[in-house]
Amino acid sequence: MKTDIPIPDTRNSKLETHSASAAWMNRGKRTLMNTYARQPMVLVRGQGVRLWDLDGKEYLDFLAGIAVCNLGHAHPAITEAVCRQVQDLVHVSNLYHTIPQIKLAERLVELSFADRVFFCNSGAEANEGAIKLCRRYSWQKFGPDRYKIICAANSFHGRTLATLSATGQEKFWQGFAPLLPGFVFVPFNDPAALEAAIDNQTCGVLLEPVQGEGGVKIPTADYFPEVRNLCDKHNLLLILDEIQVGLGRTGRLFAHEHFGITPDIMTLAKGLANGLPIGALLVTEEVAAGFVPGTHASTFGGGPVVTAAALTVLEILAQPDFLAEVKAKGEYFLNGLRQLQPRHRFIQEVRGLGLILGIEIDGDGVPLVDACREKGALINCTQGNVLRFLPPLVVSREEIDRFLAILDDVLP
Repeated sequence: MKTDIPIPDTRNSKLETHSASAAWMNRGKRTLMNTYARQPMVLVRGQGVRLWDLDGKEYLDFLAGIAVCNLGHAHPAITEAVCRQVQDLVHVSNLYHTIPQIKLAERLVELSFADRVFFCNSGAEANEGAIKLCRRYSWQKFGPDRYKIICAANSFHGRTLATLSATGQEKFWQGFAPLLPGFVFVPFNDPAALEAAIDNQTCGVLLEPVQGEGGVKIPTADYFPEVRNLCDKHNLLLILDEIQVGLGRTGRLFAHEHFGITPDIMTLAKGLANGLPIGALLVTEEVAAGFVPGTHASTFGGGPVVTAAALTVLEILAQPDFLAEVKAKGEYFLNGLRQLQPRHRFIQEVRGLGLILGIEIDGDGVPLVDACREKGALINCTQGNVLRFLPPLVVSREEIDRFLAILDDVLP
């Protein structure tokens, strides 16, 4: 089945296509709420690691829909799975069993620490469910006085009111007070600070294995083992938000595998269905008992089409050879970034794990995002001065080299 959207021939009609792009952007500005600082472009087609805009310009996509399109754009196996499932069954609600959902849950259980899975539609919903489950489990087991969850400064967990309250960045809170009570913040990668924050009202700890939106912050090797020990010592649930860094992004299927521990609750989303909306809450059997019929639900969560797509994605991502190649390409990319550092004193630090990488710079990163776009590469900036790179996991070394050349050209 042909899925390409035709790209206009712009060789003799550049003015017309620019006008078409402007027209579409103006239509969007008139009708869409002003919640995104959108780039001045209209994207119409993707293939692998490449994207094309309405003007026919080609880009290297080193953002992957913010770590969503792990297998690149227009992957044929995913397209086939979606088209096949759409012809059979699209939606019936979770009042009924569906085969793709059951198969995906079984596979996630086989591949992880978990015994049970709950499906929803996004990462924020998955984290919302994790917060609810943590509190309800503690309420059942210890009574109503344990409700606090310890989170990390500089974290990001979503845009719902609860996940915003759990996000350790004040800039996201402005105008939304009062936030949901019961969240305590400590420095990331500081087990002593975490232990000092535990009291008799604490029920859980919510952390990202690698802080993505926080600037690609990677903890030391001993941090999560110490966190796990503290949770066990104080009967706290450990929740790991793997929405951005799970599903192969770090070179392991789940990022916590780098640290030799398992959580009680793990959240997934972004890359699970390669662009279709899905979130997942993975939990142990004991913790899963915190939810019973009527305590949590999702009308669309885990529908047949998205779970059919996700099952196809998971089978590819979970292959040891595929993950080993992600790890190798991540090391290749990281080394390439480090080679840029001596030539660009503007770079303060290079860091990364697998194919989530970033460079911290001395200055505003937004102009460099724009400069990369003009040169044909898409990235973004977090924390104002961290350029973040999240290419599809299928990126080639040649594409990495091409991107590094662009970055070398735009960096001061």
